[in-house]
Amino acid sequence: MAHLQHSALLVHDYDEAIAFFTGALGFDLAEDSPATTTDGRPKRWVVVRPPGAQTGLLLARADSAEQRAAVGHQFAGRVGLFLQVDSFDREHARMTAAGVRFVSGPRAEPYGRVAVFLDVAGNRWDLIGPGQPAATT
Repeated sequence: MAHLQHSALLVHDYDEAIAFFTGALGFDLAEDSPATTTDGRPKRWVVVRPPGAQTGLLLARADSAEQRAAVGHQFAGRVGLFLQVDSFDREHARMTAAGVRFVSGPRAEPYGRVAVFLDVAGNRWDLIGPGQPAATT
């Protein structure tokens, strides 16, 4: 058996990213431990994840010019991350009140209700919730 444990997300600053993911998105801080790079420099091992989830995001502070240039552009302007929620309206309202920047309004898609938002670095995410119940006639 296998599962995807983490996906790395480049950020400018650990603490700013932790504040966004735990505050605005309501994620849990699963781990924040000192670590070292492969060449011996200090770094942190920071993992955030939605409550109850097993898969997390490894927040990786950009530490080179190439990495800093990629912060916010990891998906070349496309939506690259998808946050599935049980209540679209509740989470959309909560996130908006917390200062999350939505770049598209809610819309209906075959897979549910969706709106695009930006994370702390500028990466695009889909907020996805259940679709509207079918109208009865």
